[in-house]
Order: sequence, then structure tokens, then C-alpha cells
Amino acid sequence: MAELTVRCFTLMLLIIIAVWNTSLFESCDARRGGHWRHRAVSASLSSKKTKSHSGHSSHNNHHSGSKSKPKPKAKSPPKEAPVEPPVDDAPPQKGDSKTYNVLDFGAKGDGNTDDTKAFQDTWAAVCKVAASTMVVPSKYVFLVGPISFAGPNCQHNIVFQLDGTIIAPTNPKAWGKGLLQWLEFTKLIGITIRGNGVIDGSGSVWWQSTPLDDPDNEEKLIIPINKTLVHLPVPQISPEDGVKMPSIKPTALRFYGSFNVTVTGITIQNSPQCHLKFDNCMGVSVYLITVNSPGDSPNTDGIHLQNSRQVLIHSANLACGDDCISIQTGCSNVYVHNVNCGPGHGISIGSLGRDNTKACVSNITVRDVIMHNTMNGVRIKTWQGGSGSVKGVLFSNIQVSEVQLPIVIDQFYCDKRTCKNQTTAVALSGITYERIRGTYTVKPVHFACSDNLPCVDVTLTSIQLKPVQERYHMYDPFCWQAFGQLYTPTLPPIDCLQLGKPSSNRIQSDHDVC
Repeated sequence: MAELTVRCFTLMLLIIIAVWNTSLFESCDARRGGHWRHRAVSASLSSKKTKSHSGHSSHNNHHSGSKSKPKPKAKSPPKEAPVEPPVDDAPPQKGDSKTYNVLDFGAKGDGNTDDTKAFQDTWAAVCKVAASTMVVPSKYVFLVGPISFAGPNCQHNIVFQLDGTIIAPTNPKAWGKGLLQWLEFTKLIGITIRGNGVIDGSGSVWWQSTPLDDPDNEEKLIIPINKTLVHLPVPQISPEDGVKMPSIKPTALRFYGSFNVTVTGITIQNSPQCHLKFDNCMGVSVYLITVNSPGDSPNTDGIHLQNSRQVLIHSANLACGDDCISIQTGCSNVYVHNVNCGPGHGISIGSLGRDNTKACVSNITVRDVIMHNTMNGVRIKTWQGGSGSVKGVLFSNIQVSEVQLPIVIDQFYCDKRTCKNQTTAVALSGITYERIRGTYTVKPVHFACSDNLPCVDVTLTSIQLKPVQERYHMYDPFCWQAFGQLYTPTLPPIDCLQLGKPSSNRIQSDHDVC
């Protein structure tokens, strides 16, 4: 009897353990299988969506499935469970890319109809959508008046796809009393202009109808052999209705107060004044662009930088009537390389310090540049009476061909007929020239530094410049108050550079220091 009782007790215990293990296994399987079953349901729905062509939506199929489909539990699925993708007709998510063509907003593109309003309306739509694209299509010519593509309420990373041609109006009425810019992009983040299109400023009507500005200061150093300085005539094209254009000439394309700006692929030509300007911008990239205007078009700088930092310019062809690239006050961390310049006035830092202003420029690199038939090569120009500093400048591997003045520092810059002598100046230091080679037609080196604040730490390495007699008087290298080092012999010898540092140098006040 006792033995029977023990056997019964053992059997009951085994049954209890077996039941407990089975419950435990099912419980674990349910927790793991939650994901498996969810995937199976999603796969089933996807399969039904693929197979169903009878007009019943996947939504209906989901609720009218077979009896074998398990009922969903009331408990919400784990957060990590995959979510079924939205159907194809779901509304676009915020930030989705969109394309807006100016033709769809009423632009004609016939070169005669004023398309300014269509461009404004297109921009208004583009402005609302992040990473959207405004398209100016190829094979059309759009007549567009002065316009501002403005933020700061626009979404980021907008693309202006320019494949057609935009031309400026030549009717003086379109400009009122005069404007400083024609096409302007302001207060934007992540703006890109790209494409194979053309921006044509119709500049010839401005060049001939406004008085010729005073000549560049360095023209005073260029004396023809016949002793007569002759300005080449500006192309003559009569403005509409015989009315002169305003005396204020606009820049063709200007960016102001913007971050992460890119300009690539396009051509800018015949601007009334400067072609491409960046003012108060940070993070600028310009590459594979072309600037094209006659060498005698007045004040038509190629690229003009002012109060802008972190700038990269490369792989560009620049031909104009003034500086190919002009770097003004407030610029730092500018890198220019692989640029073709000419005709034009070369690549310049300045002019700086006009009207006794303070100018600060630092960390500028210009290298791997080809210049042909330009007035200057690489130049720094400042006015008397200014303050501030230019420091940390490298000009490297510059190839010059028939350039009048390849290397210039001019601290007596004056584009007026006369300028008052003043003692204060923008301080220049840490200016390096290396591998400047080629031919010149007037003077190889011109260093004219301030009497009270000489140029210091000017270094020259591998300078090889040969004269080519053309129609100008030729001169030897000139230095005034320029101090530094010659690290290699130069051609011609630049014996006028004073080695070391000046014995006395005016200490800048706190007001002068950048």
C-alpha cells in the first residue's frame, strides 16, 4: 500500500513538472513569435497587394482575410517591430524634393516678354519646400528685371537649376534711379546655382552711357613708348529710346548674408559692373564657371568677395575689364586655385582702407593660376589713411604671360585724380611669393609700402620673370619700405627688397588691430 502511494505521488509530480515546462515553453515562444507573426502578417499583406488586381484594396483584404489568420492581440506591438510602409498615394513627407519650372508659372522665354513675375512666383513656391529645385530650362531666353530671391524664411538647400539664358533689360525704366544688383540671393542656407546656362547683363548699354571711371592706379605706371596713355574705346551701343542708363551700375549676380553657397557650371557675361559678388557669406564654393566680358569694359570685376569666410574658388575661366578676383575687407580663409585669368587686372586683395576705414584680411591662398594679357598679376592695394591688417597671404605657382606688372604691393592706391598724403596705413605682414614665372611687359615687381608702417615678412622664392618688349617703357624692380627674405636667386635680381625687419616700426593701436 505504501509502495502504491509513493508511485502515485511520483506520477503526479512528473505530470505537474511536465505541465509547467510546457507552459513555460509556450510563454517564451509567444514572446519571440510576436515578431515572427508580425512579419508573417506583413508578408501576407504584401503578397495580397501584389496578387490582387480586382479593385479590392489591401485595406479591405486585411479585414476580410481567411479564418486561419490569427486575431491581433489587444496588446500593442513592441516598439522595435517593423512598420508597414505607406501606400504609394501617401502625401509627401516634409523635406521631400520638388521641382518647379518657370514655364509652369507663366514664363514665356522668348527674350522679349518680361518674365520677372513668373520668376517671382516660381521662387515663392520653391521657397516653401526644402531641397526643392527651381528650373530655368534650356533653349529659352528669359528677360528678367531686377529681382531678389530672398530668405530668411525660405527652406534650406534650394537648387536654382540654370540651363537656359537670363538677360537683363536695356530699358532705363526697368532700373529706376539705379540699383546695386540685378539678380540677388539673400539670407539663404544651402543655396546652389548650377547648370549650363548663361546670365547676360547686357552691359554694353551701361558702359557707353555712363562716364568712364577714373583709371586704375597702376595705369599711372604704364607709360607707352610714344608717351601717350590711350584708353581703348568702349563698345558703343545706343540704349533704347536714346535715354541714358542710370549712373549706378548693378552687379549681375549677388549673394548676401547666406551660408553654404555653391555656384557651378554657369556662364556670367557682360555685366554692367561686377559679375559675381559674395557679401557677408560663409561657406562659399565656386567652380567650373566662366566669366566673360571685354577687357576694356569698365569696373567689371569677375568675382568680388567682401566680409566672407571659408571661400573656395577653383577651375574657373575669368575674362573681364577689372580684377578677375577681388578680395575685400572682412575676408578670411580664402583658397583660390586652378583659375585662368585674362584679360583683366589680375587677382587683387583690396583696395582696402578707403576713407580712413579699418580693413582686416587673413589666410588667403592663391595658387596654380594662369594669367595672360592682364594689367597686374597678383596684387595687394591699400589706401593711405586706413587701418587694420593683411596677413598670412600665399601666392604660389602663378604663370604669367605678357602681364604688365606681375607682382604688386601698392599702399598708395588712389583711383582718383589726386589723393591726400596720410601717415596711417593698413599693416601688411606675412606675404609669400613662390614660383611666379613667365613674362612681363612693364615692370616685374612693384613694392610701394607705407613710410610709417612698412611691409614686413615679405618672402620671395623661385621668381623667374623675363621681359617682353611691347609698346611700353620697361622698368627694373621697385621697392619702398619693403622688408623680408629672398630664399632663392630671382630673375631679374630683386636687390631692392630690404632683408630682415625695419629698425623702427610703428606699433599699431588697439583700434588698428584686427
